[in-house]
Amino acid sequence: MKCADNVGSIYCVRFMIPVLFWIAALAAGETTSHQGFVIGEKLSGSVGFYHANGMRTADVKVGQHPHEMALSADQRTVYVSDNGVVWMTEDGPGDNTVSIIDLASHRRTGVIDLGQYRRPHGIAVDRRTGHIFVTTERPSALVELDPVSRKVVRAFDVKGKAPHIIVLGPRSEFAYTSNDNSGTISAIRLATGEVKVIPAGKRPQGQALSPDGKFVFITLEDDNAIAILDTTKNEIVGRIRTGRSPNRVAVTPDGKLLVYSMQLAGAVGFADVAARKQIAEVPVGGQTMSIALSPDAQFAYTGIQEHDRISIVSVRDRKLVRSFKTAPGSGPDAIIPLR
Repeated sequence: MKCADNVGSIYCVRFMIPVLFWIAALAAGETTSHQGFVIGEKLSGSVGFYHANGMRTADVKVGQHPHEMALSADQRTVYVSDNGVVWMTEDGPGDNTVSIIDLASHRRTGVIDLGQYRRPHGIAVDRRTGHIFVTTERPSALVELDPVSRKVVRAFDVKGKAPHIIVLGPRSEFAYTSNDNSGTISAIRLATGEVKVIPAGKRPQGQALSPDGKFVFITLEDDNAIAILDTTKNEIVGRIRTGRSPNRVAVTPDGKLLVYSMQLAGAVGFADVAARKQIAEVPVGGQTMSIALSPDAQFAYTGIQEHDRISIVSVRDRKLVRSFKTAPGSGPDAIIPLR
């Protein structure tokens, strides 16, 4: 590709970079199925906006060491848990805020103060009410927030240690927290605060609700397995053996396939739900911190914090098709693909 003689070299380079990304994507067999990404940049305390071709277009400063993110029901706002420490094994008070980011303007438009509840981690939005639910590690709790008044509404004792990720069950009757340090899942009936503690396994972390709402899939990082929780019984009814240290999980829209990151294996795994069996493991060149599916579920995205990189895996072909660099020192973790 040659720039016209009357075009400045800087402009030419800026024009060519996204084109080269696009050509590389085509060569890898990837088609752009969405507008871009919102990426939680854990190490730099920011949220980055990236074009689908991997070009960073904007960034927003949030609290120190953000961990997880969630979209509002109208998909206009991103909520970010400002945890305050990099690793949950660290000792320290951390932060106690949730940042509110407007997608259209790329601005941090508000902050919700959690008061005594510190080190927020998992985050989910109740699509019926618009309220936000956040797990906190100091103390171990589930906290309900009103994003309009920007206040804490309620707090629940999860009766477990170090709650990690939260999933809201069918009709948001129950909230499920994965309690990393106690090896349990808490099924919290939100109307009453009643808690059922369910033994799960070693270091339950990521969770995903099946499309029909009948099951929650839970990664057990130190058991190298995914537990299957029946939401009608609130009991563990099965396990799927995986590769090493599964930590985040997603389920395809047809409910047939689990896609998950495996941190210490440096890979993305695939499991057949009906067969309850891992069927593929795709190395991605570094410790995987997160997993997200494209809106059409053709691709899986995982953040590699140590290398400032996002790796892209074809769900159909089960192979690494592309990667792109995030900002230096950003430490990418949570990923939200935008439509």
